[in-house]
Amino acid sequence: MPRYLMSVFGPTERTEFGDYGSKEEMLQAFADTGAFNEKLEKAGKFVFGDGLAEATTATVVDGRADQPVLTDGPYLESKEHLGGFWVIEAVDLDEALALATEASRACRGKVEVRPFQTAEDFQGLLDS
Repeated sequence: MPRYLMSVFGPTERTEFGDYGSKEEMLQAFADTGAFNEKLEKAGKFVFGDGLAEATTATVVDGRADQPVLTDGPYLESKEHLGGFWVIEAVDLDEALALATEASRACRGKVEVRPFQTAEDFQGLLDS
């Protein structure tokens, strides 16, 4: 079954309640997201998912040269960054988009859906 990454984006700067306006809103979003995760698990769609620490805690590693170069902070300078994600299995993109709609409502954030690459994606290149 095809796999999809559902990425949740949020602002770089977080308040004491993360991306939420109040403690109550944060707790409700956590509860709704937990319920969504349980639904995915029961349906056999859940592969993995989790939230991420703030983008400012990131370290970028460039290991292309003889010595790696480490840079503090996120790779991209942006007002929004990846805040969490799910890896799901879905029959097709339509099902993944329907699940992403539910995910967006539950976590109260924008969700990007991207399919994982498969061996079939490269078969033409490998055969030539």
